[in-house]
Amino acid sequence: MIVEIKNSKEKQAISRKVLEALTDWFGIEESREEYISGSADWTFFAAKEDDEAVGFLCLKETGKATVELAVMGVLKEHHRNGVGRQLVERAKETARLQGYEFMQVKTVKMGVYEDYDRTNLFYISCGFKEFEVLPLLWDEANPCQIYVMSLK
Repeated sequence: MIVEIKNSKEKQAISRKVLEALTDWFGIEESREEYISGSADWTFFAAKEDDEAVGFLCLKETGKATVELAVMGVLKEHHRNGVGRQLVERAKETARLQGYEFMQVKTVKMGVYEDYDRTNLFYISCGFKEFEVLPLLWDEANPCQIYVMSLK
């Protein structure tokens, strides 16, 4: 079940639980803490099973017409079970209703790390399209791939 969470402390508790379990993707503590802190202010959806959070997704506005899938995580034991896709679908529906025309997401460019290649393929399968690579946005070892999707 996908639910929107409004309480800032609950958002941070869920994001901490999930991100700290996903160090293959969120291994840099400083970045992970920025996501956890930021989640308090963003639109927040949690995937719950038996009232326990197994994943989450945050949206933040990046422009009047654009919202960013700022951070997303699903516990490894729930990967490839549709949880991530359900989160993205709920986010798309909400963003459309809020009047956004585009959604974007940033990840590490395809071909750099196997774990991120799976992430790239997931976003593509959800309907995101390659937009641009910013090779130095994060650092040379982590070229930033931006994907976009029309919400119209």
